[in-house]
Amino acid sequence: MKQQRILITGGAGFIGSNLAHKLVEKGYAVTVLDNLSPQVHSQVSPLYNSIKDKVKFIKGSVLNYNDWKLALEGIDVVVHLAAETGTGQSMYEVQKYTDVNVKGTSIFLDILANEEHTVRKMIIASSRSIYGEGRYKCVKDGLVYPHERLDSDMSKGDFLVKCPVCNENAQIMSTDEDSKIHPSSIYGVTKQVQEQMFMIMGKSLGIPSVALRYQNVYGAGQSLSNPYTGILSIFSTIIKNGNDITIFEDGEESRDFVYIDDVVDATILGIENEHANYEVFNVGLGEPIEVLKVANALVREYKSQSQITVTGSYRLGDIRSNYASLVKIKNKLGFEPKVSFEEGISKFVSWVNQQEVVEDKYESSINEMKKKGLYKK
Repeated sequence: MKQQRILITGGAGFIGSNLAHKLVEKGYAVTVLDNLSPQVHSQVSPLYNSIKDKVKFIKGSVLNYNDWKLALEGIDVVVHLAAETGTGQSMYEVQKYTDVNVKGTSIFLDILANEEHTVRKMIIASSRSIYGEGRYKCVKDGLVYPHERLDSDMSKGDFLVKCPVCNENAQIMSTDEDSKIHPSSIYGVTKQVQEQMFMIMGKSLGIPSVALRYQNVYGAGQSLSNPYTGILSIFSTIIKNGNDITIFEDGEESRDFVYIDDVVDATILGIENEHANYEVFNVGLGEPIEVLKVANALVREYKSQSQITVTGSYRLGDIRSNYASLVKIKNKLGFEPKVSFEEGISKFVSWVNQQEVVEDKYESSINEMKKKGLYKK
């Protein structure tokens, strides 16, 4: 049987490198296209170094037509992970995010539509950010999909999500794949567009396409130097520098944190399982975890003296809460997350403790947002 060849764009990144390792172990031939962005990779990138001798590596950009052409030679399956990430940063680096995420994707799809290729399946890394606030329940109006929260409410310390019909406080529910798509950030918009482009072109060209809506992914290998994405890595770097943690809003905002091993397993199911073809799936733990709980767990695990302060500050474009319904991916693909939040935190901290302490750039990222008027007190 012919060895299947898989291209992972952004394959030297956090998710991509972990996926590459697992695919190589399973006998796939892996090609990686990555530009080794300085925001994600240090000068000596451990993620790149861990895969460079196991895959065919191409240093290039998804914005370069020739890089795509070279990377696609003989490829059977494309896993498109390359993207600019970070909700807050996307709100003031709009052109950068739309160029890389949307234009980069369009170049790939244009090649599929107009040139000879061997691609027979493609996976797009989508995001929970496309849901915005996700699905809620109102006592009066039932299931609702709230609008983004108002600056006028949050400035008074009211961070709760309102029913879009009666404006009363609404209760968070798990968000399923049929939920309304209404992103509240430029990043979310670009992920929505990527996903729709993949699904439309996949059907048009007869190439099975799969969209995986990742929740908040964390784990060994996550960048500890990127202050724009990954709350566990951001808090860990703050703690390791002996600094105190400041938490937005009231600390009760929550996310669905899913460990990298589970994300890799779900992605491989998307590649290998024909029931995934032309479908979209949530990939998460399926539980909402409060940010204050995350901070306390990390301080405890690191045995740190760092203090935690809930500031009441907030960022425009941030959602309050979101967690995934996993009913569809369980029923169609048999996916069950194996790593609990408690186990994942422990594994993540053990890995961080083996890494060199990197500079804490969190305050500089906050100052950047203040300058743009996106950070509020």
